[in-house]
Amino acid sequence: MTKDYRVLLYYQYVTIENGEEYSQEHRALCEELGLLGRILIADEGINGTVSGTVESTNKYMEAMHNDPRFADMVFKIDEEDEHAFKKLKVRYRPELVTLRLEDDVNPHEITGQYLNPKEFYEAIQSEDTVLLDARNDYEYDLGHFRGAIRPDIRNFRDLPDWVRENKEILEGKKVVTYCTGGIRCEKFSGWLKREGFEDVAQLHGGIVTYGQDPEVQGELWDGQLYVFDERIAVPVNRKEHVVVGKDYYSGEPCERYVNCANPFCNDKILCSEENEHKYMRSCSHECRTHERNRYVVEHNLSPEEVAKRLEIIEQETANV
Repeated sequence: MTKDYRVLLYYQYVTIENGEEYSQEHRALCEELGLLGRILIADEGINGTVSGTVESTNKYMEAMHNDPRFADMVFKIDEEDEHAFKKLKVRYRPELVTLRLEDDVNPHEITGQYLNPKEFYEAIQSEDTVLLDARNDYEYDLGHFRGAIRPDIRNFRDLPDWVRENKEILEGKKVVTYCTGGIRCEKFSGWLKREGFEDVAQLHGGIVTYGQDPEVQGELWDGQLYVFDERIAVPVNRKEHVVVGKDYYSGEPCERYVNCANPFCNDKILCSEENEHKYMRSCSHECRTHERNRYVVEHNLSPEEVAKRLEIIEQETANV
């Protein structure tokens, strides 16, 4: 059955003159169509995820394709029952993806070999291939391709340093990388080639395209895909579902993310609803006792109630 709403994921590396001015024009277009979402615009292109009705998303795609700069832009489409965002954010940024390199990478000049889903599926099963996840650690922890390397990074900009520190893992191998929609890999794979890795490839269109492909049907993906909207997690593998996420507190299988209640931490935590309340949605004792703890405020806990809960947690931790 056709759903009433859609989520569009897209990007395009293309020169945009006066990107800051264009971001204001683009916001006006989205507001006129009633779209919500998150769109980044830079002088080097556009990167966005928006949600809206079928009619409004059709009009948006038509308007973008009528612009010569975005005439061949690919939209990845998910059908949904409602908006996937609460607000519309259109922002101008120096970079579409934050690598902060001294010498930036232009994907039009250097990038890794594109692999379609079938080619990627075959490549990652080769013994000579090293499969490298180009996303952040919390994205990997929710779901990833079987056998993929998990870089110990919290931000994409830290990935080049991680590679330099772990260069021996990749040397002499075919390096295949992937990310959510493909935009991060465009630059990262080019950076890998510039660093001297000769055989570099990327999943064209990212995990989203792989999951939608009718032939591979998301096979060899375990867990769920982390997405940057209200859905948080979406399925990829349409043949089988293997849970890889683990509850931060208990280690039990879990695919539910929350943010640490300490606003100055805000780390993403995989946990059950039961453990969220038990540990006051906090990743540590320091965060549980922070004066700005949002869980304490939301549930109007008295100092006595907080102290009681802390005592119980301390006793249970001591018995482990």
